[in-house]
Amino acid sequence: MSVEFLMALAALPVVVILLWIYFKDKNKEPIGLLIKLFLSGFVSCILVLIVSRLLENIFPFMDTDLKYKTFVDVLLYAFVGVALVEEFCKWIMVYLIGYNDREFDELYDGLVYSIFVSLGFAFIENILYVVYTSSLSTAILRAVSAVPSHACDAIFMGYYISIAKQYHLRGKFKLEKKFLWLSILIPTILHGIYDFCLMSGYQVLVITFIAFVIFLYTISIRKLLLLAKNNKKIKFKNKFCGNCGKIVTGEFCANCGQRQE
Repeated sequence: MSVEFLMALAALPVVVILLWIYFKDKNKEPIGLLIKLFLSGFVSCILVLIVSRLLENIFPFMDTDLKYKTFVDVLLYAFVGVALVEEFCKWIMVYLIGYNDREFDELYDGLVYSIFVSLGFAFIENILYVVYTSSLSTAILRAVSAVPSHACDAIFMGYYISIAKQYHLRGKFKLEKKFLWLSILIPTILHGIYDFCLMSGYQVLVITFIAFVIFLYTISIRKLLLLAKNNKKIKFKNKFCGNCGKIVTGEFCANCGQRQE
């Protein structure tokens, strides 16, 4: 089986999900911004590699084979070494690129931004897995499990980021901080459960994994469809800099120094 075919197969679920998310958005985001978010998912892969290497140097057990890990080791590895590291690195990209962008003016936008970053990450990860294994079954299995799972985690990330954005614009910064934390915590928990069930080696948890995936997909799709249907503008109290797009509250932009009209 050719490498080109496997790469196309690995990319297919990412493309399908992104197109579905894009066309669910009644007021489309600029293509340039979406491309930037998607490519930033590639950058998050590099961040994950760096942070993971640092953790392995600090906690050597994280670098050992799964069959040599204790139950607690697997638990920590799944929730911290994989889930937290990956979700936080993706979150950084969403926050830095999307959170203060002038185009972030609707509730659904947070989901779009998070999913594009997350699937940028999943795109690279999936190609590496599928090409390395050269397995058609791996490509199919990941197309219905790993890739959609990344998207589901991103739905929750984007949902809480959108709520945080609303509180930010209302000047309620404690509530903003709370929901920004939730936008990292909830996806990490969901991601951690997914990975732990697979990594544990316990048959009962493999069965639990199937039930969890069905549950995760169901609530994620419902949340996305509900938000897409009832999408609304975020009420702005602050204005955005016409030069760099950052939020400004005075006569001059604190980020670039541009005088505001």
